[in-house]
Amino acid sequence: MLRGPKTIKIPIIIHLLPYYIRLQNTHGSIKSSLLPPKSFSLPFTPKPFDKMPQRDIFSQICFLSRALFLARHCLIEPNLDIVVGLHCLALKTGALANVSTPTSLLTLYGKAGDLGSAWCLFNETTSKDVICWNAMINACVYGQCFESAVTLFKEMMKDALGFDSITLLIVLSALSRSNSLEQGRVLHGISLKRHIDSNCFLPNALMDMYSNCGDLSSAESIFMRMEFRDTISWNSMICGYLHNTYPEKALKCFKQMSFSGVRADDVSLSCIISACSCLGELRFGESVHGCGVKLGYDELSHVSVANALISFYSECDRFHAAEKVFLRLNDKDVVTWNSMIDGLSKKGRVLEAIDLLHKMQLTRTVQPDSVTLMTILPLCSEFSLLRQGRSIHGFSIRRKLGLDLSLTNSLLDMYIKCDCLKLANLLFNSMHNRDLISWNIMIGGYSHDGFLKEAGVLFRDLLHSGLRCGLSTLLAILPSCNCHEALQFGKSIHCLMFKSGFSLNVPAINALMFMYINCGDMVASLLLFRSISVGTDLISWNTVIVGYAQNGYFIEALEAFNQMRQPSVINPDSITLVSILSACGNLELVFYGKCIHGLALKTLTALDLRVRNALLTMYCKCGDIGGAESLFHTIHNRNLCSWNCMISGFAQNKDARRAFDLFHHLEFKPNVITIVSILSACTQLGALRHGREINGYALRFGHHQNVFVSAALVDMYSKCGRLEIANRIFQKSAEKSVATWNSVISAFGYHGYGRKAIKLFSEMRESGTMATKSTFISLLSACSHSGLVDEGWEYYNRMSEEFGVIPTTEHHVCVVDMLGRAGRLSEAYEFIKQIPTRPAPGVWGALLSACKEHGNLEMGKSVAEHLFLLEPKNVGYYVSLSNMYAAAGKWSNAVEVRRMIRDRGLRKPPGCSLIDVCSR
Repeated sequence: MLRGPKTIKIPIIIHLLPYYIRLQNTHGSIKSSLLPPKSFSLPFTPKPFDKMPQRDIFSQICFLSRALFLARHCLIEPNLDIVVGLHCLALKTGALANVSTPTSLLTLYGKAGDLGSAWCLFNETTSKDVICWNAMINACVYGQCFESAVTLFKEMMKDALGFDSITLLIVLSALSRSNSLEQGRVLHGISLKRHIDSNCFLPNALMDMYSNCGDLSSAESIFMRMEFRDTISWNSMICGYLHNTYPEKALKCFKQMSFSGVRADDVSLSCIISACSCLGELRFGESVHGCGVKLGYDELSHVSVANALISFYSECDRFHAAEKVFLRLNDKDVVTWNSMIDGLSKKGRVLEAIDLLHKMQLTRTVQPDSVTLMTILPLCSEFSLLRQGRSIHGFSIRRKLGLDLSLTNSLLDMYIKCDCLKLANLLFNSMHNRDLISWNIMIGGYSHDGFLKEAGVLFRDLLHSGLRCGLSTLLAILPSCNCHEALQFGKSIHCLMFKSGFSLNVPAINALMFMYINCGDMVASLLLFRSISVGTDLISWNTVIVGYAQNGYFIEALEAFNQMRQPSVINPDSITLVSILSACGNLELVFYGKCIHGLALKTLTALDLRVRNALLTMYCKCGDIGGAESLFHTIHNRNLCSWNCMISGFAQNKDARRAFDLFHHLEFKPNVITIVSILSACTQLGALRHGREINGYALRFGHHQNVFVSAALVDMYSKCGRLEIANRIFQKSAEKSVATWNSVISAFGYHGYGRKAIKLFSEMRESGTMATKSTFISLLSACSHSGLVDEGWEYYNRMSEEFGVIPTTEHHVCVVDMLGRAGRLSEAYEFIKQIPTRPAPGVWGALLSACKEHGNLEMGKSVAEHLFLLEPKNVGYYVSLSNMYAAAGKWSNAVEVRRMIRDRGLRKPPGCSLIDVCSR
């Protein structure tokens, strides 16, 4: 007699799970009649009254449908609690005795991410068939334990169970994701030997494996031999080309696919749109977009296609189209938001990118992940958006994203580029896991900010941490060696590079050359340059030229440039031309500078704003203010540096009025360089009122603490007769540079307070500030104006021996002027004759002025005749000699000198007197 409900046993539910899983994988859904009602709550627990005889067959079917629903739920949205519940149900009913049940549970455990439970279940299963082994191998692949998957496959072969095509597909997936090319080739050979590659699934997997491992030729060979190619076959090749950076081949493959009659799917369209993005193929990408809409894979229903379109339109500067796709998409995933934020970031639309991040946070369905934050953080670094960067850091902590090492490294980089080394150091010390990138970021941050000690300590800690530092680490530590005191440490880094095998690495040699230049060892830098003479690149030549120019070897810089310009060598770039133009300006070689200008126009480097600004500076230094002004008016994209070059150029060429006119039309907010330049113009004009206004501006915007501004203010006030204000500014300066000391020493000397100037020089030495060439010019000038001849002689004699300053023409002029003012003309004459180099005309001019002052006509006449030979067109010498004849009553000689001026076409520049009626 039939017993109704008891004919359906509980184990049947578990036995049906493999069938359901296979059904789900094949058809993707089950009949709606088997689904439980919406009010059904998880997890499911059997009720005691289910075994009562009055339960009808419908209740058992409902019980079965709910168990199947649990399996379906776990396949779509893995839930470990549900899988454990099913496992317990299988244990309770004894369903584990059938091999199909543990097979199903292994699949569910793998998808839920509990590989440990899967291993335990697999080891407890006594009778394992091929499907059970496949399920365990697949669980290892889900858990990204690719080596374990391969090991299981080897054990499976040893057990003589054999394997099927599904096994090979799973193992190939593991090898593809772990880039195990050699093992993949072995597996390919096994499939050929066993004749398992008859269908297209295995060749597709092999193509995917070869493409991911970088062996495109093997993938192409398999593809060409395939008799039947489905959509997945074509997708494998298209994605393979794209993965291996051959987007043009991907486009060609897509066209062949279209001609073959195979219908493209969303994967094909996504890949080919990405290829168009890489190539900037706007028209082809738009046609693919239209093709996708026609095939039904539009951006509204397929999020992967929409994501690719957003990236594509952003890369092709069609941001309006990208925004349109983004707004039309209803079901946006995290990749959609990331693509849109990344597009905004790449185009520099900072505020819009951050605003979109805020909107993403407000959505309930999608939240920012580590990729989102790493897209925004470079913007915070580039534009010094510290507040926004700290907010992102707080968000990452709140969302527990701080364990992502790449995100933490991005945060470190952001803090360093925002000049917050203290916060970066706190974050670095709190990191439990640090990779080499973390160390490199911190070492590079300290190095570029000049913290040699801290960078060295971090570098030593890295060496003791067990991580093997590479070239990037050594390149990060080298910028910290930027002074003579760091030379020894830089040499030790050089030895470490040599020991590590980077002795012939050109980027490493370039970095070492630059280090030696910064440390003042030009000889070592040149030796390194010659050691790579065969493999020198543009950076190598630029390093040498920049090194020469920075260290004052301007002629050598020009010679190196000429060698670089030899046929079949290397063409210069903007960095090369900027350094060469600096050398031309300092040597006042205006003709050579014009040749460089022509070269820049010919090679189109003249379009670079840095080159144009360097040309402005060169023309101004060479005294060609007209050429500089003409060039300035042709620059349409002028920046503040361009304006500063012209204002400073007018001031340097004693055209203070035009400097003021240009300053009044300035289109930018003045910076420190602007203020120093315009203060120099105020000094030339004696415009105390304007100087006070500039002083007020500097106070209002906090520029008055800058050492160069302080020095310029001291100079301006002293030369405008306000020595007490100049001294007050000097005393209140928080930081006194050598320029500030020089200005105040010159100020006291200019006003005749020589003793005070000498006292200030002593205070300067006690403060630890090193005296320079300009310091001794100010000091000797002070001694000259105050009649302190003996003190001046003493400092002149100590200058080279004690302070290492080699006397120049300016020092010689000061000594001659000092002796001449004291009436010691013979001594001054003997001093000039003893100068080791040929005396400059300015030195003889100082003696001529002294002869005129003391009425020594005989010596004055001799000196003047010598100067006529040296500078025949300097009208000042003729006027001085004429005045000397007139003072001595020799009018005929005076008239004769005046006739010489007229006959030679010389003109004395008119003098002018200025008075500021508004000054107080």
